[in-house]
Amino acid sequence: MINLVTARNVSKSFGSAKAVDDVSFDIAAGRITGLIGPNGAGKTTLLKAVLGLTDCQGELSVMGLDPFRQRKELMRNICFIADVAVLPRWIKVSQLLDYVEAVHPHFSRTTAEQLLAKTKVASTAKVRQLSKGMVTQLHLSIITAIDAKLLVLDEPTLGLDIIFRKEFYGNLLNDYFDGERTIIITTHQVEEIENLLTDVMFINEGRLSLNMEMEAISGRYAEVLTAGEAAENARKLGPIYEREVFGKKVMTFEDIDRDQLKAFGEVRTPDIADLFVAKVRGLSK
Repeated sequence: MINLVTARNVSKSFGSAKAVDDVSFDIAAGRITGLIGPNGAGKTTLLKAVLGLTDCQGELSVMGLDPFRQRKELMRNICFIADVAVLPRWIKVSQLLDYVEAVHPHFSRTTAEQLLAKTKVASTAKVRQLSKGMVTQLHLSIITAIDAKLLVLDEPTLGLDIIFRKEFYGNLLNDYFDGERTIIITTHQVEEIENLLTDVMFINEGRLSLNMEMEAISGRYAEVLTAGEAAENARKLGPIYEREVFGKKVMTFEDIDRDQLKAFGEVRTPDIADLFVAKVRGLSK
């Protein structure tokens, strides 16, 4: 598997504060990776380093290039959508397409117009006349029409209602992802992207606490819903986190055989949001 992004001991400090702290990882081509973390965890700083928007310590390679020193060459094969679409409010949709067509060698105006035809975004409308959801549709249509190897999404559906969010991710899979392109997503709405991901990374206080393929999670982590004496016995196995739900205990275990856990209650694979809380809160104890 070819790595599109390679990071080795990457750090970034702002004064005495470390936003990213000695992070190492690989992202292979053709994968959809979720970068999950709370506010201030270092997600956006790490993405900015990948995009060449900030320098960093350590080694960082994106498509074989140094993203900070070779950013112009790199940007020909990367697209980016932030939580706030940075599009000029005065410009008309048709003028925006004119501009992108003139400056980006890999942009297909025909594809963009076909995608926009499925929305209510009129070519004569100005950006300031569009709702937040429509601006996101416009942005995604433009991005999707660019033949790029890497798409970076930083809270792309923030502030959108559930219908727009579902449509956004549906269009992302149907119109953009082809099994060869690579996508990195950060979002607080983890449950909405869980089924899209091939890989997940947890970041907290600038450090990675998890980096693994989604299909490997069930083999390493398990939750047990238990109570009473069974809960006391399960606790002896050393759960990494424990919470209470309707008077029962939900314990998260790492590297404990599921057959052994079944003696204490109902066993299931934790969802990504619950696993993130378990890893972060467990580490903080």
